[in-house]
Amino acid sequence: MRIAEVRRKTAETEILININLDGRGQHDVQTGIGILDHMLNHVAVHGLFDLEVKASGDLQVDVHHTVEDIALVLGQAIDQALGDRRNILRIASAYVPMDETLAFVALDLSGRPYAVVQAEWHTPQVGGVPTSLFPHFFESLAVTARCNLHARVLYGRDDHHQAEALFKALGRALDSATQIDSRRGEAIPSTKGSLA
Repeated sequence: MRIAEVRRKTAETEILININLDGRGQHDVQTGIGILDHMLNHVAVHGLFDLEVKASGDLQVDVHHTVEDIALVLGQAIDQALGDRRNILRIASAYVPMDETLAFVALDLSGRPYAVVQAEWHTPQVGGVPTSLFPHFFESLAVTARCNLHARVLYGRDDHHQAEALFKALGRALDSATQIDSRRGEAIPSTKGSLA
């Protein structure tokens, strides 16, 4: 079973995340930030991950610490659930349209963290979350998930649609990249024989 539970407690946030990479898209996400709940629900549903997220943070300061730490813990959970990443597809991508918006996510579960996020935002925030935090979420996730992640909004006008399309594309790309490739047997998908 490719499952993981990760807890993180600091002076700023307390977070619990459970993930099952081979789930059915069931989700219970409670972060205290409505728009982030909405986005993470999309990752679960479109990635077919069973996902539980319970978070509390210093929202009286702002949403930054909570958004960032959830991304870090989610990445850790994905990393743990993948184990040694034996026999996975590893590399995948997805385009997702959302009304007038088109978003794209490509990722490589290579063990080497790197992120490139390209999006032109039209407003300072969506649902109380600064739009600058959406790229930061993807960057933080890439670090602890140990993946190479490229995310791009090709075009769009509505920032809610742009964020939603990006998170849906993240779920779709993660679903494909984490799939077991039966042709590999027990092989690690790398010419080096290891992922890191």
